[in-house]
Amino acid sequence: MTEKLSQPEVYEFWTKQAQEHELSPSASWSDHQVIEMEIREIISCLKDGDHVLDVGCANGYSSMQFACARKVRLKGVDYIPKMIELARTRSVTASRLSGSVEFEVGDATQLQEAAGSYDKVVVIRVLINLGTWERQVQALRECARVLKSGGLLMLSEATLQGWESLNRLRREWGMNDIPMPAFNQYLDEDKIISVAADTLALLEVRNFASTYYVGTRVLKPLLATATSAPVDVSDPDSEWNRWFAQLPAAGNYGTQKLFIFRKR
Repeated sequence: MTEKLSQPEVYEFWTKQAQEHELSPSASWSDHQVIEMEIREIISCLKDGDHVLDVGCANGYSSMQFACARKVRLKGVDYIPKMIELARTRSVTASRLSGSVEFEVGDATQLQEAAGSYDKVVVIRVLINLGTWERQVQALRECARVLKSGGLLMLSEATLQGWESLNRLRREWGMNDIPMPAFNQYLDEDKIISVAADTLALLEVRNFASTYYVGTRVLKPLLATATSAPVDVSDPDSEWNRWFAQLPAAGNYGTQKLFIFRKR
């Protein structure tokens, strides 16, 4: 079992990610193929005219794509000041914006936003970085609080169930489990749906990355080992990864899932 980082250590980790990767999507995750898949899923839920809060916006990579694809008023918040500095830099140099964007330092567990003020709230890999279940629940409730009645919460997070399913599949082929990163605490799907139920009705869970995970976390390393091919298994820019990112999702093997809730 990997020893978990403390919250100050998690803060330091993401600060270093921002400093190292700057405007690259790798500042939030090295596998940018999944980021692009995730962006497409979320854009499908946005409409022109929406007032959107992007909680945990990192360096604004996804936020800007939302505002390019839809005429939205978007505010991005992140608790890492360097991430917000980079997001603001990105917004100044952006072209082809359909909507408007602004970025501020903010804490998902204590949002400085008025209740019922947003049509859509986007949360991407934020709860898994909060360390404890109590803090995850607090952030979820804050996101629900700032949503208008009938508004949508789009929660894209890594889940225990997806992670465990993927590792069971790997074990069938004699492969080691993929460990959970030390800075993450994956969500229990059943628990998060249950605790949200008083204010948020679950509309859909999109297991959008399942096929991609099978292709890149099971088939790719198996073939690389069997053929001794000079392949970097972790390279998201390989043609293999690009191809699997275009395939329809099937199964329950994606660690990353998108939960779509409607506020009651």
